[in-house]
Amino acid sequence: MLLAHELIGHADDPAIILIHGITDSRHMWHPLLHDLAQHHLVLAVDLRGHGDSDNDSPYDPITYATDVVETAAALGVTNPLVIGHSLGGVVASAYAAIAPTVGVINVDQPLRLSAFKAGLAPLEEMLKGSRREFEQAIEMVFAAMDGPLPAEEKARLEHNRHADQDVVLGTWASVFDSTEEELDETVAALAGGIKVPYLSLHGIDPGPDYAAWLQHLVPTATVELWPDLGHYVQLVEPKRFLERVAAFEAQVHS
Repeated sequence: MLLAHELIGHADDPAIILIHGITDSRHMWHPLLHDLAQHHLVLAVDLRGHGDSDNDSPYDPITYATDVVETAAALGVTNPLVIGHSLGGVVASAYAAIAPTVGVINVDQPLRLSAFKAGLAPLEEMLKGSRREFEQAIEMVFAAMDGPLPAEEKARLEHNRHADQDVVLGTWASVFDSTEEELDETVAALAGGIKVPYLSLHGIDPGPDYAAWLQHLVPTATVELWPDLGHYVQLVEPKRFLERVAAFEAQVHS
């Protein structure tokens, strides 16, 4: 699927692909877009079922990633640094497993989906319930993760956010329907395809043993915690985030 997108910057510069999280769109990245485009060709996409892209199941990580790969290829974007936030972090990881990339930055999305399943379980009934119950559950999910997000940014995200129940449930179907052991096996299979430098950057602590767990699966991974910044670290401290992207790129190309 060719995704709705924005492509800015210079074709001769290194490429970056930006992938948003669940219920968000490419607009989430707007505060960073033009800064990144000063020295990069930047492609920001709307995943299927999000933003201005078409709704068409399935909504699994490999399908999402394949759409991004196909869109990048159609636009001549090659060998990018792929940056994904939340769900986009899983999609960026899948991208690296199936297509050439110089590296991955995964923003606040632990890949230990078995732990995510346990955390999501108390909301499963509401998410699968009436439209109002679903909306209340989504509000609870995001309210718990905002952290010190500035009020204007919170309002901007809420304005652009669209929670389609079918898309959300389709995205999380494997989490609901698989056992924790099956989820661990799925993640291990995906992670085994990641051979490039991988930065896992978190504003919410993924747990004391997460770094060792991830590095066992992805030996190229670095896990970094920016304490108490919440889910949107890139919007809470945008200058610091841009500097970290530049430092990661320097490491990748050294």
